[in-house]
Amino acid sequence: MPLGASIKKHLSVQFYSITCKFFTNHRYFSILNTEISQNEYENQERIEPPIPDEIFRSAPKLGSYKLGDSTFYSLIESYASSCDFRSLEKVFDRMKSERRVFIEKSFIHVFKAYGKAHLPEKAVEMFDRMLGEFQCRPTVRSLNSVLNVIINAGLFHRALEFHSYVICNKNILPNVLTCNLVIKAMCRLGLVDKAVETFRDMPVQKCAPDVFTYCTLMDGLCKENRINEAVSLLDEMQIEGCFPSSVTFNVLINGLCKRGDLARAAKLVENMFLKGCVPNEVTYNTLIHGLCLKGKLEKAISLLDRMVSNKCVPNDVTYGTIINGLVKQGRVIDGARLLIAMEERGHHGNKYVYSSLVSGLFKDGKSEEALRMWKEMIEKGCKPNTVLYSALVDGFCRNGKLDQAKEIMSEMVSMGCTPNAFTYSSLIRGFFKTGNGDKALMIWKEMEINDFMHNAVICSVLIHGLCEDRKMEEAMMVWKHMLAKGCIPDAVAYSSMIHGLCNDGSVEQGLKLFNEMLCREANSQPDVVTYNILINALCKQNSISHAVDLLNGMLDRGCDPDVVTCNIFLKTLKEKLNPPQDGREFLDELVLRLYKRRRIIGASRIVEVMLQKFLAPKPYTWERVIQELCKPRKIRAAIDKCWRDLF
Repeated sequence: MPLGASIKKHLSVQFYSITCKFFTNHRYFSILNTEISQNEYENQERIEPPIPDEIFRSAPKLGSYKLGDSTFYSLIESYASSCDFRSLEKVFDRMKSERRVFIEKSFIHVFKAYGKAHLPEKAVEMFDRMLGEFQCRPTVRSLNSVLNVIINAGLFHRALEFHSYVICNKNILPNVLTCNLVIKAMCRLGLVDKAVETFRDMPVQKCAPDVFTYCTLMDGLCKENRINEAVSLLDEMQIEGCFPSSVTFNVLINGLCKRGDLARAAKLVENMFLKGCVPNEVTYNTLIHGLCLKGKLEKAISLLDRMVSNKCVPNDVTYGTIINGLVKQGRVIDGARLLIAMEERGHHGNKYVYSSLVSGLFKDGKSEEALRMWKEMIEKGCKPNTVLYSALVDGFCRNGKLDQAKEIMSEMVSMGCTPNAFTYSSLIRGFFKTGNGDKALMIWKEMEINDFMHNAVICSVLIHGLCEDRKMEEAMMVWKHMLAKGCIPDAVAYSSMIHGLCNDGSVEQGLKLFNEMLCREANSQPDVVTYNILINALCKQNSISHAVDLLNGMLDRGCDPDVVTCNIFLKTLKEKLNPPQDGREFLDELVLRLYKRRRIIGASRIVEVMLQKFLAPKPYTWERVIQELCKPRKIRAAIDKCWRDLF
């Protein structure tokens, strides 16, 4: 055996015996507080050889550091980068036994490793042991590193607790990064007022807010719908000498677009150019999304062309947003053309884009084109998911092709895609549409056997279909089952049941359900359809005063009557009263009551009904409504709408 190899083996055996002795006496001691059994330790040592002494002798002595200190630090960095906590344990134990100097930089590497391994509490434990166990005093760098680990793990309350504990007990002064992290945690928890308070206290702590501080706070304010406060911070930061970045503008533009305030968003884009910030992909995508939400598809497409000309690359989300907007407006062919243009530019349609187009083509009555697109999608390697299969099932159901819909549903299950509530709802609705209510009920029972999670949407569709078919006994069975499963009926389910009961002559039962609705959550509150069902039923029973009381309650609860409401009362006044009335006085009074409540749109709709029925409003009523509608801003909005409708 060569001499070098002999020495290396001797050193390894000697260090192994020392290490085994150390771990035998301190079996439960670990830098990670992890219990390691003797068998586990021996197995690990057979796989991973111990750290040889000779590698520490290669480093020179520097200042207060001992020979080999730099090698220990390199090992810590290496093991931390690979999250090898067992090896880190060995290095820390040996450094302690040799009374080596621990430096903060090594702990920073370990904190990052704990973050990478999603072990935030281990990072906190290590921080607490830095001074007492390793004689390394933590600074604000360690505090920030641990705070970042906790926040990235989504433990925002824990982050604030840790920060408060360290500031009060560890004599560490925060810096601007500390404040940024605390503000971020507060904003994520919705504690925006506290975040603003922390922001205002930063100068007292001699921490000048930077661009990240402002961006974080602006984002928090926007998410709480406090847009004006967020925008005011833009002026404030520039006065304080902090120049905004593209990210700053993007945060505000996103907030304004979500609010629908596109005019202010456009002004901010102009401001971006003035401040030397060039709009990037995020800016364009945000604006395009905002335009699509407002239905301004032409402007969105124009902005897309401008985006490309400015060498900003649109992504799948950009194209998908516009295509979905076009489909919603019934312009599915334009959406398909944009998909072709998208592919010509090197992009590929994703499942979201194809599901929107397939669904839109079926709704437009173009089933052959929808199937052709489906085949093209498969040929291009886009594997269908639950959303895509559901769109196809819904399309077949809309066209009355229930057999094909069931075949597609069987195929999606065989391909590992689980049908969702939309899939089942489409199938149930399709069976009712073709007069196969019994089959719809069978589908629901199959879902029950297969333990499919019922929800309010499926039950609403089923109840609506059964009530339309006058099968009140089955509808009541589904209703009771729905309540027993903890599903809260929505407005559609309630309205369907009330309609069924009223048609069955059980108006009092319908009114009981209506009163129950009034005590429910927002999505279960009665809407104009619910009121119309009950008003119509009461008028048929000659309970006109009760119907008028219900109308008054409708107005008081902020629900405006529509054309159907007006027609019900006009018919009742003409057929049920002696002598008959044309309803002019009634509708005129209704317009004034809406006007006094400042519900001008509702009032103008009633005036429109009156004009269609040749029932002219009284001069006083006409004057009030016209004055309100002819305010300069409303005239401008009306003219703009006319131009949009024309072009």
